[in-house]
Amino acid sequence: MKIYENSIEKFLEDLSSSSPAPGGGAVAALSGALAASLSSMVMNLTVNKKKFMEYSDDVKNKFNEYLIKCEELRKEFKEYIEKDVEAFNLVMQAYKMPKETEEEIKERNRAIQRALIEAYGVPYSVAETAFSMFDMVDFIAEYGNKNAITDVGVAAIQIFAAIEAAVLNVRINLASIDDIDLVSDVDMNCKRFLIEAAQRKEEILKKVYQKI
Repeated sequence: MKIYENSIEKFLEDLSSSSPAPGGGAVAALSGALAASLSSMVMNLTVNKKKFMEYSDDVKNKFNEYLIKCEELRKEFKEYIEKDVEAFNLVMQAYKMPKETEEEIKERNRAIQRALIEAYGVPYSVAETAFSMFDMVDFIAEYGNKNAITDVGVAAIQIFAAIEAAVLNVRINLASIDDIDLVSDVDMNCKRFLIEAAQRKEEILKKVYQKI
């Protein structure tokens, strides 16, 4: 069984301990999972209502598509929690490699670079995946059950939290990566994520506040 398969209490205990993992990267992934779960909840509170039957087939089909997508996303984000812990442990293992000889130093440095690239990749994927949810949440803000509209707003906030938290974890790993071109490209994409995500979040929250 995976570490956090059935126990949020276990996750919270480990998060609050002196161990550096799980940490912020795992929390970023959890924020994405929370957004997916809230989105699913609002849609489930919509599809069985009388008003839903008045929607066009295109809208109904979109709900069905997004409900399936939410389940996939929730599982994906849960996997990212595990992967983030694993990636951090790989970095720590690389730093603990012997460095007595010149060859050992070279091998250690290569291992560190490989581990850092793996470590930045996990939160970067979290940010990408979270960002992809904005279209879905915007759709739910438009057509979802108005009685659960604030939950849509919370989902949008959690998406942005996932992205911003993930970007922080990307950048801490980029700081030690030697590949200048890679670092520049990834950092530029992270800046774009943050700017566009802030805009998308505010657009959704505007719709939410208009319906409260």
